[in-house]
Amino acid sequence: MASASSNSPCAACKFLRRKCQPECVFAPYFPPDQPQKFANVHKVFGASNVTKLLNELHPHQREDAVNSLAYEADMRLRDPVYGCVGVISLLQHQLRQLQMDLSCAKSELSKYQNLGITSHGLIAAAAAASSHHNMNMNHYHHQFFSRDHQQHMNIAGNNYDATSLFAMNVSASIGQLNQFQQPRAAAADDRRTIDPS
Repeated sequence: MASASSNSPCAACKFLRRKCQPECVFAPYFPPDQPQKFANVHKVFGASNVTKLLNELHPHQREDAVNSLAYEADMRLRDPVYGCVGVISLLQHQLRQLQMDLSCAKSELSKYQNLGITSHGLIAAAAAASSHHNMNMNHYHHQFFSRDHQQHMNIAGNNYDATSLFAMNVSASIGQLNQFQQPRAAAADDRRTIDPS
């Protein structure tokens, strides 16, 4: 053992004020330069209980056991009620809170993704409706102009053109005007033939 060769007792034997033997179970895990480590373990668990525990374990398990005991002893001195259980509970609470935040974030992301898909669908539907409306208007315009063109063709088939129709309308208007003016002219002639005496 290093402690035996250097004649320097381990932290446990020094704390207990006893001679550190070559087969000391504490020597590999409580070196002389870490006295507070063994002091905390002894204060919480007791040296005899630690000795019994280490003797019941396999040598390759002892280091992990001592580290766990040292951590638990340190936490117990800081928090005598809960010890490391308080730290574990706090970490578990933080983990649950983070999981809830992550779930909410995923839900919000899914809503925005669905909204984007819906928006694309509405845009596509509006474009389709606009295209259908334009097709209907083109069909209406085609029917309207086709009907007008057909009427024009019927007129042309009767050997009428735009000039002839205009002349016929002007002639009819002049005839009506002449009929309206003739009675007035006759009345004026009657007034002239009346003898004022």
